[in-house]
Amino acid sequence: MTEPELLGSGLGPGPKRAPAGGWRTATVAGVEHPTPGAVQLRLDIPDRIDHLPGQHYVVRLTAEDGYRAQRSYSVASAPEDRLVELFVERLEDGEVSPFLADVVQPGDQLEVRGPIGGWFVWDGESPALLVGGGSGVVPFLAMLRHARTLGRTDLLRIAVSSRTLVELPYAMELMDAGALIVLTREPYGDRAAARLMGDELRSLWEPGRTAYVCGSARFAEAASQLLVDVGVPDHGIRVERFGPSAS
Repeated sequence: MTEPELLGSGLGPGPKRAPAGGWRTATVAGVEHPTPGAVQLRLDIPDRIDHLPGQHYVVRLTAEDGYRAQRSYSVASAPEDRLVELFVERLEDGEVSPFLADVVQPGDQLEVRGPIGGWFVWDGESPALLVGGGSGVVPFLAMLRHARTLGRTDLLRIAVSSRTLVELPYAMELMDAGALIVLTREPYGDRAAARLMGDELRSLWEPGRTAYVCGSARFAEAASQLLVDVGVPDHGIRVERFGPSAS
């Protein structure tokens, strides 16, 4: 499996304007390994431009011989957070994620660019249905945390899918938010192991609620089709998917 990139694709239009930032040197303020094979980085970025929930950052590494590799990662932190939080899955043959997961320590510096992205963002005012698969839940944490700050968690309904509970990023926070949690390899509560179903999404969506879908290309396609099947109009669906990098 090649290391994934965030690939913008979607059915509905997003906001026309969103903040964008250039390259900065970030200092690593915190490193945690909350799930097997993943790392959570907290970055202190000087003179950063506040992001909107749903945006992402590029992290660039430069080798001693000058070779550069970069990957994009969704932001998990709310705009109000003084630090930028990224969640990175470690892939064995990746060019960037193994270094971030195994080598980076607090105090290290990283080249980053962001925030990036202008259409897969939540404005903090509109009702939304968030549908995430695996690490695709990460941008929804920024939305959820921002909603908490605003006192508007009532605007969000969340459905997430993972192989197992231990592999689900931010599982406890999602549980506390009342998210529908779907596990495909083990039962959860009174729900048997199974893929996300249309009836489950139908119970969460209502007219006027924008649907956001984030995950692997396969998950994004399947979840988007489920939403269409339950009556969500094309213009009411925004999709962010992960796909193989070009390098």
